[in-house]
Amino acid sequence: MEPADHATKAASAIPLTARAKATSKVLPPEEIVIPDKLYFRIGEVSELCHLPAYVLRFWETEFPQLKPVKSSTGQRMYRRKDVESVLRIKKLLYEEGFTIAGARQNLKDQKHEKNQAPLPFPERPTSDLKHIRQGLREILTMLSAKR
Repeated sequence: MEPADHATKAASAIPLTARAKATSKVLPPEEIVIPDKLYFRIGEVSELCHLPAYVLRFWETEFPQLKPVKSSTGQRMYRRKDVESVLRIKKLLYEEGFTIAGARQNLKDQKHEKNQAPLPFPERPTSDLKHIRQGLREILTMLSAKR
C-alpha cells in the first residue's frame, strides 16, 4: 500500500464535524422543496436546511427576521417564512461569503426594497362621479317611496 493510499483511508475514517456535515450537503435554496405545512419543528428545519439545530438557535439571536413561536411545551415552531429566511441567510453566509453583520444588513436592505409603491388609481372625470351619484340618489328615492 502506498503512503498516499494510507493517508486517504485514514482521512476517510475521521468523522466529519457538524459544520463539515452541514456544508458538505449544500443544496442551492431554490432546489430545496419546503413541504406545505403550517409549522415546522427545529429538527425538521435542521434536516430540511442541512444545518445543525444549534446554528438555527444562534441565528435567532443574530437575525431579527427569525422569530419562531414557541409551543406550549417550549418547542420552537418555525413558519414557512422563517424557513425561507433560514435558507436566504444560509446562502448569504455560506455561498456568497457574507459576515453575519453583512448578511443582516443585506436582509435589512432587501426588506426596504420590497416595499411596493402604492398603486395609482385611475382618474375619473367629475362628470362620471356626478352621474353615478345621481343614479344612487334615484335608487334611494325609489327604495324610500316603497316604504
